[in-house]
Amino acid sequence: MRRVILMMLLAVGGCNVAWAGDVEDGYAAYERRDYATALEKFRIGAKSNNKFAQMLLGTMYENGEGVTQDYTEAMRLFLLVAQQGDVMGQFTVGHMYANGLGVAQNDTEAARWWQLAARQGYAQAQRNLGIFYYYGKGVAQDYVLAHMWSNIAASSGEAGAAEIRDKAANQMTSQQIAEAQKMARNCQAQNFKCAIE
Repeated sequence: MRRVILMMLLAVGGCNVAWAGDVEDGYAAYERRDYATALEKFRIGAKSNNKFAQMLLGTMYENGEGVTQDYTEAMRLFLLVAQQGDVMGQFTVGHMYANGLGVAQNDTEAARWWQLAARQGYAQAQRNLGIFYYYGKGVAQDYVLAHMWSNIAASSGEAGAAEIRDKAANQMTSQQIAEAQKMARNCQAQNFKCAIE
């Protein structure tokens, strides 16, 4: 799990600040499960507005690693990162809203934060938007947008996205499918800066 967190943070370009010194030492301690040291180092980094430290400190609070599990504190830290435009922070804030972790459960807010992450090319957020549009959770039900977002996510190999796309297609006319496919191509060509909703 720890390696997954690091890989996700680095792969999506989130937390793109240097993480030398305290944060690097904190991550090494985190890897060793020396949570007391990690907590100390991440707190120092978080106070300096280091997004990597804020994300990992939030993860420690979310999972109760070395601290009492505290979803409210985790959400506060994730929100700091998300408000700086960080894709991983935005996705995680959406996750917290969708599941009511540290905040009142709110599908509309989850969709809003996932929309921001999806527009930065984050495939999990694109898949989640596809699901939300398919079921009308937090957004108006729209099979065309469900197909579009899940198709984009599926093209990145995101697990489960093709299934949502195909479920949406079963509810659509051939003209609507063609429209959704065209929207997906245009959105990808514009590096997800498309005006669709």
